[in-house]
Amino acid sequence: MQEGYIGIDLGTSSVKIILMDEEGKIIRTVSREYPLSFPRPGWSEQAPEDWYEKSLDGLKELVAGMESKIRGISFGGQMHGLVCLDSEDKVIRPAILWNDGRTEKECEYLNNDIGRDVLSAETGNIAFAGFTAPKLLWMKANEPENFAKIKKIMLPKDYLAYRFSGVHATDLSDASGMLLLDVEHRKWSEKMCEICGVEKEWLPQLFESYEVIGTVRKDMADALGFGADVKVIAGAGDNAAAAVGTGTVGNGDCNISLGTSGTIFISSDKYSVDAHNALHSFDHANGRYHLMGCMLSAASCNQWWMGNILRDKDFAGAQAEIKELGTNRVFYLPYLMGERSPHNDPNARAAFVGMSLDTSRADMLQAVYEGVSFAIRDSFEVAKASGIAVPRTKICGGGAKSPLWRRIMANVLNIPVDSIESEEGPALGGAMLAAVGCGRFASVEEAAERIVKTVGTVEPEKDIAEKYEERYQVFREIYPALKPVYPKL
Repeated sequence: MQEGYIGIDLGTSSVKIILMDEEGKIIRTVSREYPLSFPRPGWSEQAPEDWYEKSLDGLKELVAGMESKIRGISFGGQMHGLVCLDSEDKVIRPAILWNDGRTEKECEYLNNDIGRDVLSAETGNIAFAGFTAPKLLWMKANEPENFAKIKKIMLPKDYLAYRFSGVHATDLSDASGMLLLDVEHRKWSEKMCEICGVEKEWLPQLFESYEVIGTVRKDMADALGFGADVKVIAGAGDNAAAAVGTGTVGNGDCNISLGTSGTIFISSDKYSVDAHNALHSFDHANGRYHLMGCMLSAASCNQWWMGNILRDKDFAGAQAEIKELGTNRVFYLPYLMGERSPHNDPNARAAFVGMSLDTSRADMLQAVYEGVSFAIRDSFEVAKASGIAVPRTKICGGGAKSPLWRRIMANVLNIPVDSIESEEGPALGGAMLAAVGCGRFASVEEAAERIVKTVGTVEPEKDIAEKYEERYQVFREIYPALKPVYPKL
């Protein structure tokens, strides 16, 4: 290895770090876990110091014997989390994370009192409970003594970048999820800062994801055995970093992730916002834009059904019982934790509909896979209605390892579905951004073209796709029918 580039994926339960060589080959991977705190029901917090200590410990193992080869470090990280620093750059309180649900009141204020039209015009988005701005309003109302100490606001991966480089910085893709950024014009929104009581100097400097923010601090470089000129590159929010890692960087390129949650990520050269803000409209890590639909329960639906309900660990054996696609009369709504895209309904809950005396276990498992796929299509249809052509998609995540699920997805969307060689996601995207920032590749697009490889494609089957078209139209009617019932549950 002549040159090495490090990608750090700062996740919710662990940090995953990879070392990539100059050709895009992954040399080593390490991970470290850290605790997650739930102080009250619906709350979710972490200590930023844990992120730094575990990352530093992992880096020592990662680079052992190759310290002199390292040229750059970059990041993919959990989005939306609120990290607040005081006048001495000390953390004021534990970080409030993306999956924290304490801001329902603040979101109602932003969406209804300030108004969705105002939010959309200023940021391209409306308020969701996970976003950063509602967390600041919560802190202002409930912890005024802590709010008064704020001198810097950071996102999780940006705190890590600050500890590495001493620079207060963020990238545009991650900042897009704060509800403080003018996404279209790639700058902070003065109006949103005023609404949320945020001083402009609290905000970090904005960078494109592939831009260098500084070099590794001397004390850290000495601790790791690095040279004096190892660059720190801004990085991206986890979904944008994963999109880079899957090569989803061209106009109309699409990636579907079937992890615990599910996302459909569509890269676009042009800024666009759908009429109902059903999808997130964010800046992309390649300097352009993307639309993203996020469903809160995807592969976790399979885990819930097989593990919690059936208590069966034989996933492959259960899938083998599913013989015919497109004719299942059972429907499943995958809203185990409420839903974000496109319904934005925290009260929504999962449901099976259409069972009869001859309904089998296989029918219900099949309905789970189909229901998640139909829900992904809901967001897919919003993007198409916005005028974005999506001719095919990549797929990744734990659920994508199932050939059956890939086949269902191809036929529900009626487009080819490509599998890729690497499943490293945000960590690989971070390493690729580091390589671009260090000049190894001229652009994010060039890095993706050189590194990301497709290893298989599932084509839609005409007869099955036509049957799924009919089933999807029925699926679309079920959520509106149940919506009035959900608040009563």
